[in-house]
Amino acid sequence: MKRVSHTLTYPGTTVDDVYAMLADPAYRKAVGDYQRVADFSVDITPNGSGMRVRLEQAHGTDRIPSFAQKMVGNEIRFVQEESWSSPSGADVHVAIPGKPGEMTGSTHLTQSGADVVQQIDLAVKVGVPLIGGKLEDLVAGFVTKSFDAENKVGVKWLRGEWRI
Repeated sequence: MKRVSHTLTYPGTTVDDVYAMLADPAYRKAVGDYQRVADFSVDITPNGSGMRVRLEQAHGTDRIPSFAQKMVGNEIRFVQEESWSSPSGADVHVAIPGKPGEMTGSTHLTQSGADVVQQIDLAVKVGVPLIGGKLEDLVAGFVTKSFDAENKVGVKWLRGEWRI
């Protein structure tokens, strides 16, 4: 199992504003467009003082090592579910349908002065003998880049500067 701990910062904003952005399907679609996903869908449902988010996206595999391409084919699909109990925190589960891998963990939003810090902690598990560790490293690196893309789009989104 590989652990991923990643911190994103949204300058000059509030937890409520970042939460509202994360609850906006247009923002989620903008992140998918920025990452050039091959297929994308999102469903966001209010749930008490929080929300449930279900993202499904398919990424091309042309930029991953050939040993991994042999395992996943020409695209890899992720189904990400977030259960936000409040605007400050969520449990996260990411499945890779049809493949022996998943990610579980949490994300938290906290106010730090004028900025909002998003802390993401995930455990990456790929159940493939012999090369599972290599695949976990690959998935962890991919997920980290995905978070950085979310942050890049999010910072501009919150400033009203986002353009595709």
